[in-house]
Amino acid sequence: QVQLVESGGGLVQPGGSLRLSCAASGNIFSISAMGWYRQAPGKQRELVARIGTGGGTNYAVSVQGRFTISRDNAKNTVYLQMNSLKFEDTAVYYCNLDLRGSGTNVYWGQGTQVTVSS
Repeated sequence: QVQLVESGGGLVQPGGSLRLSCAASGNIFSISAMGWYRQAPGKQRELVARIGTGGGTNYAVSVQGRFTISRDNAKNTVYLQMNSLKFEDTAVYYCNLDLRGSGTNVYWGQGTQVTVSS
């Protein structure tokens, strides 16, 4: 069973930065696509950023140029660097592991709260 543990959330002012981390247990991290999703109150969960096994990335339009996803296979960890945070970035952020990028074996973390407020 894969476990994903997120950390790094918190309260930040608009324009500030946070870095989220997600550590995965087990030995399938390097062969899995990793993603960050978020869910704001009353809204559906949405993809924020995704990184494939080869390092290719894609981002939601709303975060392009502000957020950066990266991975460290040696540490079984994926990161989300969030800069120039806006009020609308407030949400619970979830880490996602997709074994082989297939979409059929997917695991989720418990979520970490990010609140952007003045």
